[in-house]
Amino acid sequence: MHQDRETKEPEGENQSLEKTISRQQGLAIFFTLFGLWLIISLFSLMGSNQTDFEKEMSLAETPSMLDTEGGRIIRPGNEGHVTASPVRESEPSPAASPDEGDADNRAELQPPSIDINGEGLGSVVGWAFVEAAMQPMRYELYDRFWGWRPNDLIRPTDNVNNFQLGTLEVTRRTAVRLAEDISRTGSAASIDPHLEQAMNGFMIRPTKFWFPSAESQYKASLRAMAKYQENLVKGDARFYNRSDNLIPLLIAYKNLLGSCNENLIKTHESDGRPVSFFKADDYLYYSKGVASAMATILEAVEHDFYPMLQKRDGLDSLRKAIYYCRKADEIDPIIVLNSSLNSLLANHRANLAAHISLARFHIGVLITTIST
Repeated sequence: MHQDRETKEPEGENQSLEKTISRQQGLAIFFTLFGLWLIISLFSLMGSNQTDFEKEMSLAETPSMLDTEGGRIIRPGNEGHVTASPVRESEPSPAASPDEGDADNRAELQPPSIDINGEGLGSVVGWAFVEAAMQPMRYELYDRFWGWRPNDLIRPTDNVNNFQLGTLEVTRRTAVRLAEDISRTGSAASIDPHLEQAMNGFMIRPTKFWFPSAESQYKASLRAMAKYQENLVKGDARFYNRSDNLIPLLIAYKNLLGSCNENLIKTHESDGRPVSFFKADDYLYYSKGVASAMATILEAVEHDFYPMLQKRDGLDSLRKAIYYCRKADEIDPIIVLNSSLNSLLANHRANLAAHISLARFHIGVLITTIST
């Protein structure tokens, strides 16, 4: 009996020792991961502060991208995308009567003009649109600290990841419509080879780590679009700024905003489970990425499609859509709350959904306006 007790006691001591060791190993792994996350966060903050300083310096030295009398001024701005300042009202003509209507005032507005580094590239129809289509992804790949993040092995910044996914989705749909509609006279015309390469490259899965990596394919797509842009300047490529070329792009944008709006207002997932706290911020930052990139491209649409938009009274709807996309991008809470609509606390998804819904509405109005 005594021998059995003596045998059991060492076994119990060994088991408790193993539990202690495993607990220590778990704590070591936890603190190691926490330390890595803290280091990455510190580097991210340092990089963002440096980037903001560089942007302020560049804004003081860089000429405006779109500058016009009574039109829209677009400058390099937040998140490397293109932002717009309020539209300046055109000065009334001395010969104009004070009783003339708004239609006469709108007719006096001049289309925005682009002059990058004095090269006169803005006079090339389509140059501004292609530049704006590349700008959001160019920033995410080259200028954002830590670069493309959705395919990283360690992903501590899921907000940025989802913002980048939203930006990518807008770029994908823009590349498809540019290749299939805006650069062709009709369905029987051949697709530009550079745009076809860009369109296919953007379809690579964003989480693909290698063979090939997602960012390598996206960078190749940007180079292909830049080649098409060069051919526009040389006169070797085509860009058609008619309403029937623009409408498919607007429909694609409207559908994408509709998907974002549904994800922002729903309270339950498709399987019946409530939208979790962690999923709520994914939906919010994805929609912010969509709105930011879409506003940038729509501002270029105003430039390159201006004659048609002015003739068909579509400028007002377009500018309202841009405005609400920008307002959506401005919503940037420290913590994304998913409270009840009747709660004292905020529901940031619902706040963002209001702007997304209005942007979608005005794009729908624009489609109807230029279709008739």
